[in-house]
Amino acid sequence: MMDWRGKKYWLVGASEGLGAALAHKLSAAGAEVIVSARNADRLTELVKALPGRARAVCVDVTDAASVAEAISEIGKIDGMVYLAGAYWPMPAGEWNAGHAIAMAEVNFTGALRVAGAVLPDMVARDAGHVVMTGSLSGFRGLPGAIGYGASKAGVMSLAESMRADLWRTGVRVQLANPGFIKTRLTDKNTFRMPFIMTPEAAAQQMFELMCDDTAFVRHFPRGFSYLFRLSRLLPDWAYYRLFA
Repeated sequence: MMDWRGKKYWLVGASEGLGAALAHKLSAAGAEVIVSARNADRLTELVKALPGRARAVCVDVTDAASVAEAISEIGKIDGMVYLAGAYWPMPAGEWNAGHAIAMAEVNFTGALRVAGAVLPDMVARDAGHVVMTGSLSGFRGLPGAIGYGASKAGVMSLAESMRADLWRTGVRVQLANPGFIKTRLTDKNTFRMPFIMTPEAAAQQMFELMCDDTAFVRHFPRGFSYLFRLSRLLPDWAYYRLFA
């Protein structure tokens, strides 16, 4: 089991939802938590509510200078969890270029910026922990998921590549792939969301993954995840007949 006491973790995208719930888990376990997002007021309220050592550092993951400034302020960390996300439901027939690019910038390119900022020091020290947040929607193209599904597929591939490069080193890479989580983002959906989880339940799944130093990935909810994982085995004609 992971001993969190004395560890310093940076949670990027932690002002609410899954990120805030995970901050509570890590703080209660004894870690020092640095929470980041763009909304300073929400971060301040979160820090006040956390049971252990915590502080807030504002960051805009779409801005390389903002990420560099945050890293300079935070200093050496033991781990980073990337949770920042943007989402609008969008079918290809109702393409919104601004929303599509924003999802790519926050969900995927932002992950590249932050990972690229923290990994060099971890690699030099041969110690560290990086956790990326993918999605069950990233396994295969889904209707109404323009921008979001592609960006999460990119995050999942990024984590897999980092794992392949670093798995024999002291830098641990993990990937969490959640399904629907009840947040202000999923509140935009007008369709039924099977097995939707509370942020607290999803954070527990993510925390358990982070406590397991032998595991690389966790898909959750587990039963629901098999629908997406097994869909990769279907031939195109069958997949699109069922999902499109």
